[in-house]
Amino acid sequence: MSSENSNRTALTARAVAAAVSVVSAHGVKVDAPHVLNNAYSVRVYLHPAPIVARVSTVTALLRSPIESWLAREISVAEFLVSCGSPVIAPSDRLPAIPHQHDGLFMTFWRYVQPVSDRLPDPQIIGRMLAELHALLHDYPGDLPLLAPPQNDIPRGLERLKQAGDILTTSDLTLLQETYDRLLPQLATDQLQPLHGDANALNLIPTAEGWLWNDFEDTCRGHIAWDLINLDDEGRSAYANAPDSSVLEPYIKMRQLHAIVWVYALLPEFPDWAEYAKVMLNNLRDHKHYLNE
Repeated sequence: MSSENSNRTALTARAVAAAVSVVSAHGVKVDAPHVLNNAYSVRVYLHPAPIVARVSTVTALLRSPIESWLAREISVAEFLVSCGSPVIAPSDRLPAIPHQHDGLFMTFWRYVQPVSDRLPDPQIIGRMLAELHALLHDYPGDLPLLAPPQNDIPRGLERLKQAGDILTTSDLTLLQETYDRLLPQLATDQLQPLHGDANALNLIPTAEGWLWNDFEDTCRGHIAWDLINLDDEGRSAYANAPDSSVLEPYIKMRQLHAIVWVYALLPEFPDWAEYAKVMLNNLRDHKHYLNE
C-alpha cells in the first residue's frame, strides 16, 4: 500500500472512530458503522442508529474554520425542514451543531435509505431547484458571498504556492489571472441564498421522493451559480432561468474552482491526479476563451 493510501486509510478509520465516540457520548448505540462515502469528507452510517455522520477531513484544509461552514449547513437545512422542503434533516438524536472529537469536526444527519442508485432526470432537478430557491429566498440568516470560489480558490492558490512543487509558476500565474478576470464578471445584484452545489448527486432517491442533500457550500449569490450544474434540459424546467450570457462567467469560474480545488488537495487525495491534469491542460488550451 502506498503511503498516500495508508494515510487516507488511517484518516478514514480516525473519522469513523470519532463519529462513534461522539454519538456514544450522547447515549446512541452503534454496532456496525459503515462508510458510505470517502472522498474529501467521510460519511458514516452509524448502524443501527438512523444517523449518518459527515466528518470533515480533507475539506477542512481549505475551509478553515470548518465549523462555520458546517454551522451554516445545519442552519439552512433546519430552515428548509421547517418550510416543508424535501431535504435530508439533521439528526434529532443529538444536538444539531458541529461536533468535534480527535481534532475532527462533524455533523449528524437523519439516515434515509436510498431506493435506487439512479440519478434524477434533468427536468426534475430544474423544477426542484426552482422550488428550493423560492424557499431559500426567505432564509433569514447571514451567508457569505459565493463562498466556494471566493474562499477555496484564493486559499487553494496560496497552498499551491507554498507547496512549490505541484504546479509551475506559469500555471499558478494562469490560474490567478483567470480568477482575477472572472471575479468582476459575476453579478452583484439579484443575490439570494443558494444551495451552493446543486447537482444531480445531491438529490437522493428515497421512499419519500427526491431529497436534497449536502448544503455545506450554501452561500449567497446569483442563482446562476446553482444553475451551472444543469444541462439545457434541466434549465428549461427552471422558470425564468438566466440566459447563457449570465451563466457563462459562472461556468468558467466553476471550471477554475475544480482545477484549483483538486490540485490544492492533491497531496492528500492523489486519486484525482489525472483528472486534474486533463482540466489544467484544457484551461491552457482555451485560456483566451476563458479569460475573454
